[in-house]
Amino acid sequence: MSEPLLQIEHLKTYFPVKSGVWGRTKTYVKAVDDISLTLYSGETFGLVGESGSGKSTVGRSIVRLTDKTAGEIAFRGKDLYGMPERELRKLRPKIQLIFQDPYSSLNPRVRIGDAIGEAMLQHGLADTSNVRERVLDVLELCGLPRYHIDRFPHEFSGGQRQRVGIARALAMNPDLIIADEPVSALDVSIQAQIINLFRKLQRERNLTYLFISHDLSVVEHLCTRIGVMYLGSMVETGTREQLFGNPLHPYTKALLSAVPVPIPKLKRERIVLKGDIPSPVDPPSGCKFHTRCPLAFDRCKAEIPLFRDLGDGHCVACHLA
Repeated sequence: MSEPLLQIEHLKTYFPVKSGVWGRTKTYVKAVDDISLTLYSGETFGLVGESGSGKSTVGRSIVRLTDKTAGEIAFRGKDLYGMPERELRKLRPKIQLIFQDPYSSLNPRVRIGDAIGEAMLQHGLADTSNVRERVLDVLELCGLPRYHIDRFPHEFSGGQRQRVGIARALAMNPDLIIADEPVSALDVSIQAQIINLFRKLQRERNLTYLFISHDLSVVEHLCTRIGVMYLGSMVETGTREQLFGNPLHPYTKALLSAVPVPIPKLKRERIVLKGDIPSPVDPPSGCKFHTRCPLAFDRCKAEIPLFRDLGDGHCVACHLA
């Protein structure tokens, strides 16, 4: 395996809940609650889980759109939260974020050529004499005609806007791209085109992806390793073959049982979880999943399961594993 590119150790990201006239902090929303993972150069790591599990907060904490509460995030061995502001600014182009809704991330009054070129100028990746040509090159690389450079965001379809978002990230010559559910709002045919674009760019530029999604079919097709999150915690990580061929955590099994199978006569056991995901303000004691787990027993309610490596990098947090 290649060298580690990104290392996250015991990351916690809490949001204060304030109340009263003076706005005192009453409690915290534990959006990310002590997770660790490592990304290697050239791989695609998938982060999956239900809405509210903390996937997007992990991505936003990495790029420092949201400040962490505790833990360490290191990029190429350098602490992203400990380095001086000047050094961080030089590093920022190397870590780019692609948003779920590309339209809300684009200024409706700014032509997309200017939106892409502005960042290149700010970080010294182009100058006024060649920025337009650089933008045209990256648009072509992402499958957009050159004449689209002078269009506004509202003149594009959803798939085209996502290509603009990819082009804007690619213009920074990044090493790591965090894709936050980049295809969830697109039609299936457009999803396939964007996924193929991701794979093409990875081959050509040796990119590393942190691919955040709730669509397990897309994750299986694109990702080499996968992490499963539940209520802010990592419950299982492993290779694509390990998680889809031999899931160990009851939550992972439930998620996989909900994935449609393109074989009408194939019967599959459907695991229906009872109740709703608990509030991250007051998560359950012990194993956070015990309130919905069909296999829970007394130990699950009292003791937090250790996140253990059961061999070949297949890690799980479950007393029964």
